[in-house]
Amino acid sequence: MRKVFVFSFLLILGLLLSQIVPHLLGDNFEAFKSFSDGLLYISLAFIMINVGREFEINKKQWRSYTVDYFVAMGAAAFPWIMVALYYIFAVAPSELQIWKNGDIWKETFLLSRYAAPTSAGILFTMLAAAGLRYTWVYKKVQVLAIFDDLDTILLMIPLQILMIGMRWQMFVILVVAILLIWVGWKKMNSYQFRQDWKAILLFSFLLFVVIQGIYLLSKHYYGESGSIHIEILLPAFILGMIMRADHSVEPGKTEMRVANSISYLFMLLVGLSMPLFLGVDFAAVAENSASHISQIPMLPWGMIAFHVFMVTLISNLGKLFPLAFYRDRKLDERLAVSIGMFTRGEVGAGVLFIAIGYHMSGVLLIISVLAMCLNLLFTGIFIGYAKKLAMKSAQEELASERQ
Repeated sequence: MRKVFVFSFLLILGLLLSQIVPHLLGDNFEAFKSFSDGLLYISLAFIMINVGREFEINKKQWRSYTVDYFVAMGAAAFPWIMVALYYIFAVAPSELQIWKNGDIWKETFLLSRYAAPTSAGILFTMLAAAGLRYTWVYKKVQVLAIFDDLDTILLMIPLQILMIGMRWQMFVILVVAILLIWVGWKKMNSYQFRQDWKAILLFSFLLFVVIQGIYLLSKHYYGESGSIHIEILLPAFILGMIMRADHSVEPGKTEMRVANSISYLFMLLVGLSMPLFLGVDFAAVAENSASHISQIPMLPWGMIAFHVFMVTLISNLGKLFPLAFYRDRKLDERLAVSIGMFTRGEVGAGVLFIAIGYHMSGVLLIISVLAMCLNLLFTGIFIGYAKKLAMKSAQEELASERQ
């Protein structure tokens, strides 16, 4: 629980600092932002390499995972689509007729993707601490959470292509993505790389250098509009995927402490990367911004709080998708799996940061960040109830075996 509260606190702290630091640093803010963004990408790569290391399937029996992947895809798609539609039809004022603007649909669907992925790290840690490691609920949710993270990463590729438009850079990004996926599948768990925190941090830094180098080089020759920007989510995940991880050995205290510290830093930096919204003339921002969702007027804070609650509610209702499957298991177990997947965290925050990279700002971004904070605060309640359901089902099963 401590980790969840720290995540939420640091995200909110970063959000507050994002409104103060630009005024304090003045002309030096751009240099500071370049440095903090670099740290954020390296931290995100570190997190995604570790997510990739958790990805293990039996390739000879890949068909047996078909239902699991479909369920995970639905559990990721429903919150995403429901939040996007809520933003367009409930938050945006009807007089703007924003729903007729195709560019706003693209931006909203990219921003709303933050609601899709389950936080595998938080979920696995809390369920294991609750004594559920050997239950069906834990084993099933472990597969589904990794799959819906993977689905989020893969779907970011077509969303990124939609944002870029039909240019030759799109085909470069698509070829790189296909090549990475092919390498990940062919070489899954093949390489005995060092996997202590120092090595993973070094890999994260090198990935950032390569991706940033490609971006700067293409920007130098073709300008900002013609630059090639490969999101670090997929390369980092694939790198972790091809590592031969030994899950029989529990990570030491130092490894856990460093991994947690980097996750904490990442959440702080995500909050810090938010654009200014206090004391800002949003009408002027809308005129000067390349982002179409920035034209949505700022709302009173009471109305924002209402939308934050509604977005949190409907995104979690979408995560109940697994209830319709696994009919051979008890309803309590299926509900425990669904509620366990309510947890959100680093991957969703990474999607928000990517959206900011496309110059998105305004009320939808504020609602998204605050909804993530609220969901983090509720995580302890979600996991506690999932534990209660799973333990009840396990005790009933044990009692029936004894009879």
